[in-house]
Amino acid sequence: MSLSTDRAVGVWLLVCCFLVFAMVVLGGVTRLTGSGLSMVRWAPLSGAIPPITAAAWKAEFSHYQQSPEFQKVNHQMTVNEFKTIFYIEYFHRLLGRAIGLVFLVPFLVFLWRGRIRRALIPKLSLVFVLGGLQGLLGWYMVKSGLVDVPRVSPYRLTAHLIVAVAIYAYLFWTALGLLSERSSHSTVSPLSRGAIGITAMIVVTILSGGFVAGLKAGHAFNTFPLMGGQWIPVGYRVAEPFWRNFFETIPAVQFNHRWLGITTFVLVLLFALRAWRDDALRMYRAAVGVLAMLALIQVSLGISTLVLHVPVVLAAAHQGAALALLTAALYLVFITRHLAGAGFSVGGHT
Repeated sequence: MSLSTDRAVGVWLLVCCFLVFAMVVLGGVTRLTGSGLSMVRWAPLSGAIPPITAAAWKAEFSHYQQSPEFQKVNHQMTVNEFKTIFYIEYFHRLLGRAIGLVFLVPFLVFLWRGRIRRALIPKLSLVFVLGGLQGLLGWYMVKSGLVDVPRVSPYRLTAHLIVAVAIYAYLFWTALGLLSERSSHSTVSPLSRGAIGITAMIVVTILSGGFVAGLKAGHAFNTFPLMGGQWIPVGYRVAEPFWRNFFETIPAVQFNHRWLGITTFVLVLLFALRAWRDDALRMYRAAVGVLAMLALIQVSLGISTLVLHVPVVLAAAHQGAALALLTAALYLVFITRHLAGAGFSVGGHT
């Protein structure tokens, strides 16, 4: 394959990355505004067209009125108020359909023209399948909030989030490989291990954030650094067996997330300091600086979101910044693994 062909495929994958990024942020807004349970029916094809007439809106609203959320939480909601939450969830699902088309159509065109490397074809095919399964997982998540308790399962919500993050990360990593002019040779060095380590910590912190979102744990203990006047909050260990506290009790879930976030922040800064002083990364100091800046922004957004009782704008920005931080970390993993193939001695000198 020519370099120009690889670049065209890489740019297409970056466009898909941008759309998945937007999807994750919009998903956060959907959750924060309580819009996720507004569409109580799953119609992959006909659902692409929203209600238009007054009669259609009345019929859609009548379906919602039968849901536990309306009966137990929003029983005073009017049709006009319903339209607001409906449209947020509608655009979330519409964007999901758009991502599928933006991925599938160019993929088929590139495939027909023989512009995709043979080894990449099954991997990208798997991405498309995962995207479809992600849609099913989203509906599986919504269904958990349509029976008895009007709240989606934190386990299903977190699974939905992590699959989206995994798809995003794989697309971004693949695009980096196609857009890079460097050798395909990679090596694992102390510096690359550090980059991999902070990337793993970011992913774990995002995972814990999914449970915070699922339990709405950010609405409790709105002080920092103490929780209810204590370092370790009352109620940290109330569920049995003990492991359930990490996923099902608000004090433990919020405590773990806030200190995972602080730990990740410190580790990112230590890595950035080490990377900044490394001669091999002299050309990439801007990327190192962006990583540190994003970590600072992310922890600031997290604390602000907490103490201000989870305003939608800040909370959505916090979710987006998490993905941006992961992007910067993945880029540095890629760079540190491929510097040796470009004639550099990673972790030492040129």
